[in-house]
Amino acid sequence: MITDVLSWGLAALSLWSAWRVFRTDSMMRAAYLLLASFAAVGALLVLLSAEFLGLVLVLMMAGEMTIMVVFMVMFMMNPAGLNPMTMVHQHRAAVAAGIVSFAGLALVGVAGDFPDRPAADEVTTTSALGFELLGDSMLIFQSAGVTLLATMIGAVALTSRGGRFGDAHAGSDAPALAPEATASPAPATDAVEEGAHAAHEHDRHGAEGEAG
Repeated sequence: MITDVLSWGLAALSLWSAWRVFRTDSMMRAAYLLLASFAAVGALLVLLSAEFLGLVLVLMMAGEMTIMVVFMVMFMMNPAGLNPMTMVHQHRAAVAAGIVSFAGLALVGVAGDFPDRPAADEVTTTSALGFELLGDSMLIFQSAGVTLLATMIGAVALTSRGGRFGDAHAGSDAPALAPEATASPAPATDAVEEGAHAAHEHDRHGAEGEAG
């Protein structure tokens, strides 16, 4: 009974947070809502006795969403990704992709042939995967991690030297307009002032003529 209540609650939380990802107007809030949706799915996998998949999903997505938020705060002109902005583009394509994805997953869930009980103790698939990751493939994963870290450090070093309006150490205020840009409107202003002055003189002479 308790497991059923938890399952329905986690499913509702996952669906609600996933829906809010596309309804919120903040990239940072969308990232954390997506994290909440994945965490709820991971908890559901744990309840279904798929502890390895659930923990991997939570750990991987938690790290990914946290890094995404950090980069939003660091590099976005929209401060911290909190200012209102449109989160969904090409609405028709997005709706169509969502419907197709949901239909495909629902078909697999309904028509798929899943085991009705956890795997037997003699089946060591998870252990074999762990030995593979920490054995022969360890060098590959470690090399990929170091490469990604070097890429992030290089991106930070390159983007921190200059901002949108010049040197980052000089502040983020917009520069003054170029002399050509400030000088060009002057003739138009003078022409308007001369026209207004001529109209005023014409009205004054007309009024003097009527008075005479």
